Amino acid sequence: MIRTVAGRVRRTLPPPARRAVRAALLGWGWVTADLRASPGLIVVGAQRAGTTTLFRLLSEHPGLIRPSVDKGTGYFDDGYRHGRRWYRAHFPLRRPGRWSRIAFECSGYYLFHPLAAQRIAAELPDCQVVVMVRDPVARAHSAHRHELARGFETLRFEEAVEREHERTAGLADWLVADPTGVSFAHRHHSYLARGEYAAQVDRFVTALGRERVHVVDADELFADPIGVYVDLQRQLGLEVHRPREVKRWNERPGEPLPDPLTARLRSHFDDHDTALGVLLGHPPSWRKEQG
Repeated sequence: MIRTVAGRVRRTLPPPARRAVRAALLGWGWVTADLRASPGLIVVGAQRAGTTTLFRLLSEHPGLIRPSVDKGTGYFDDGYRHGRRWYRAHFPLRRPGRWSRIAFECSGYYLFHPLAAQRIAAELPDCQVVVMVRDPVARAHSAHRHELARGFETLRFEEAVEREHERTAGLADWLVADPTGVSFAHRHHSYLARGEYAAQVDRFVTALGRERVHVVDADELFADPIGVYVDLQRQLGLEVHRPREVKRWNERPGEPLPDPLTARLRSHFDDHDTALGVLLGHPPSWRKEQG
């Protein structure tokens, strides 16, 4: 019922009213937190790499239960200071007939946040995670359009990537040093760093073990959605559920980048993509196309 109410709220109410209803739902969730599901699956990112599409697919799976209010909670990144009870408040009540279903969430900043992997490992020792990766040049450009649309960015894309180091230098170390810290620039202005996937995936593998980290190539998912999704379900130990259709959600089409800028960014990611290929056991799709 709460999930139905939350859906209606998102569709019909203005933002201030939505925030008030969301606060009320989480307040009730806090009171009943001990009776609520604890997630066994988390989609951790990357941002702008098809996570919304995968979330929609997983939400339709009869063996899974999505959060009651939002697709993600942000608990293991900026929300960690709120505590475990706050986290459980986001999930549905456990009811007869639902005990065998696995709760899940999708928070795209977890992959990039320097502490999220170890926090998940400590609090959810049996949880599996899914990492989605996408051509990092296309991802960076899409993320910039996303931040512009949200009012979190004012610079043109080329200037934003040129100034990224200046704007974000030292912030990851600061977040590690101050576990209660929150950094706007680290979250919203790290266009290139978020696409340096190998180090981020390795951080999760180190914290959780290779068998609990499942990497999905977004470009392969969009090229063969049913095949890739079925393969992921098997990796996760889920009964295979074939959706009737697969839509690409939350896409922000944009103008193509100039060739010289694309080449410069591609060069930036050369070593990172090679390292990702070593972790995967094969080159990522965007490097296969170039080779």
